[in-house]
Amino acid sequence: MMQNVHLAPETDEDDLYSGYNDYNPTYDTEELENDTAFQQAVRTSHGRRPPDGVTRPMTAVRAAGFTKGALRGSAFDPLGQSWGPAPPLEARNEDSPEEKIRQLEKKVNELVEESCIANSCGDLKLALEKAKDAGRKERVLVRQREQVTRPENINLDLTYSVLFNLASQYSANEMYAEALNTYQVIVKNKMFSNAGRLKVNMGNIYLKQRNYSKAIKFYRMALDQIPSVHKEMRIKIMQNIGVTFIKTGQYSDAISSFEHIMSMAPNLKAGFNLILSYFAIGDREKMKKSFQKLIAVPLEIDEDDKYISPSDDPHTNLVIEAIKNDHLRQMERERKAMAEKYIMTAAKLIAPVIEISFAVGYDWCVEVVKASQYVELANDLEINKAITYLRQKDFNQAVETLKMFEKKDSRVKSAAATNLSFLYYLENEFAQASSYADLAVNSDRYNPSALTNKGNTVFANGDYEKAAEFYKEALRNDCSCTEALYNIGLTYKKLNRLDEALDCFLKLHAILRNSAQVLYQIANVYELMEDPSQAMEWLMQLISVVPTDSRALSKLGGLYDSEGDKSQAFQYYYESYRYFPSNIEVIEWLGAYYIDTQFCEKAIQYFERASLIQPTQVKWQLMVASCFRRSGNYQKALDTYKDIHRKFPENVECLRFLVRLCTDIGLKEVQEYATKLKRLEKMKEIREQHIKSGRDSSGCPRGRRDGSAGSDSGQNCSTGSKGERLSAQLRALPGTDEPYESSSNKEPDAFYVDPLGPQIERPKTAAKKRMEEDDFADEELGDDLLPE
Repeated sequence: MMQNVHLAPETDEDDLYSGYNDYNPTYDTEELENDTAFQQAVRTSHGRRPPDGVTRPMTAVRAAGFTKGALRGSAFDPLGQSWGPAPPLEARNEDSPEEKIRQLEKKVNELVEESCIANSCGDLKLALEKAKDAGRKERVLVRQREQVTRPENINLDLTYSVLFNLASQYSANEMYAEALNTYQVIVKNKMFSNAGRLKVNMGNIYLKQRNYSKAIKFYRMALDQIPSVHKEMRIKIMQNIGVTFIKTGQYSDAISSFEHIMSMAPNLKAGFNLILSYFAIGDREKMKKSFQKLIAVPLEIDEDDKYISPSDDPHTNLVIEAIKNDHLRQMERERKAMAEKYIMTAAKLIAPVIEISFAVGYDWCVEVVKASQYVELANDLEINKAITYLRQKDFNQAVETLKMFEKKDSRVKSAAATNLSFLYYLENEFAQASSYADLAVNSDRYNPSALTNKGNTVFANGDYEKAAEFYKEALRNDCSCTEALYNIGLTYKKLNRLDEALDCFLKLHAILRNSAQVLYQIANVYELMEDPSQAMEWLMQLISVVPTDSRALSKLGGLYDSEGDKSQAFQYYYESYRYFPSNIEVIEWLGAYYIDTQFCEKAIQYFERASLIQPTQVKWQLMVASCFRRSGNYQKALDTYKDIHRKFPENVECLRFLVRLCTDIGLKEVQEYATKLKRLEKMKEIREQHIKSGRDSSGCPRGRRDGSAGSDSGQNCSTGSKGERLSAQLRALPGTDEPYESSSNKEPDAFYVDPLGPQIERPKTAAKKRMEEDDFADEELGDDLLPE
């Protein structure tokens, strides 16, 4: 309904009419609602609107919230809040084919992502399982799509990603045949755009399989399908082709590829491989030119001056501090380190061949490097020149080359002095080594190698506490200095601080998992701590790393022997003997083991080998003869004793065996041997008298009846062994060819001691029983012939 208004002409205040005047210039608005004609006109006017209740199209007025309800007294509600809450959303029908397809597609994408994540975490087996599961579900998805929609609506991108991921996981798990088949499925499908690029991956697989001809074929097919606008990708493929040619020995073709790369887009890898190719064909001039090309490759990194603040502005300093070690800066450092590595390796490779001598070649490389952006590498090349002198055993030239750096800057001086200290230490010139170690430390206090060398010189002088301090300082400067960590462990062992030594070696083991030296030191520390079980466990780990180490095997055998496990001890001692059959301790243990188990005939071979290793030691030959006798071969035993007597005519034990054996067997030589034994017995008495008088005057204990020096307390007047002293004293006495007539009437002492010890009771033959009834070979082993 329209609002009522009063219309009046402009007039003066005096001309206004009163509201109570009967004059009405227009309409009587109070009766408009009851005026039928007016209401009909209102309803049918203005666009001929239809009567109330008839629907009409929404207009801007209605959309803004102006409705008839508002005109009838309702509040203004442009947002329609007075209409109440919106009706609930229509429930999704999960059983519909479209919804099932969406859920299955989502599951396939999740499996592909999980496969990639597992691969990045190193779990290749799980990554392959996820990739296979994604492939199975993707095939189900394709079949369902074909039933619901047209074939054009199939998600090709999802199919491509599933197949590509599956091929990648096959390749990562070294299942190359399956990977190639999967790549073939992708490449042969014309619906996949740019799938031909995957032939590069197929070429890589053939390269891993060493099928170089097929690798080159697929690389070239991929190169043909990549447009020239993708310059970087084409360069990488050509680099792969060049590397494959090197592996096949086709150096000329490889040179063509790398020369093209260096002319189009030079890079470090291509330049280094070009030098390798020319080195293989022996072209000196081309090697020089290629080295110059390698040096000229731009690094495209910022200079170090960029990270130095030019002012004291705190904001600028904060920004520089933030970017000084960010990821970009780290990448620049890695690129520079890689370039220096390639250049150093190339220089060491070509220097010995590009000139008459390697020294001249190194000098040429140094001059080229000095004129390039790698000026700092020139000094490193000079140090490598000195190291090359060392490899050629030319120590004087090495020392002279290194001494040239004494007037250089501190970093180079420290490196040269460190090498000089190392050289003098190897030559046991500890004073010179210490001097150059001091020079290295003073030039660069943070050089861990210099500090380690200084600690070594102090260690050699026996000052273990001070050596440990130098090693600790080296570790503070570089916690990855394994040399210092190993040496400080040895120092703690010397100081008997076994717990700290064990801690050092265990830390080192965490860094060097398969270091045989570290494993042995851990086992040795546990042995010193009297923990044989742990020592044996670590020695087992050591043997798994170096299974042919005879020392470790014998050590493990000794531990089992100390624990009473003879069978395990025999196994490891025998393995040690098999790998190194010249270890006297192992040979002696094996011989004693067979004697203890009453297999004397098997012990003979070990004692014979011992006699070959130590031919001047009579005890091994006496043991061989005793083994023959115990095994029942008396004739062989007699021949062996005679042979021993020819080699050692003054050996009393051998003569006693001969006298008794000849007597028991009934040979005529018994009188000859008895005369010799009687003469030696007389010499023995004279010797004992001399020893007794000499000891009485010097305060040494009296000698025993058998003439061996020393006493039970271990006090000896001579540093030689008992057997050696006995032989020396016998040789010092005057010899005679005539039988010696004793002043006494006693018979010669034919009593002897079995070198193998008392014989254990076992079934006997009649001859053996008769011999044993005569007290044959039933005495304990003398000290001089006991196994050590």
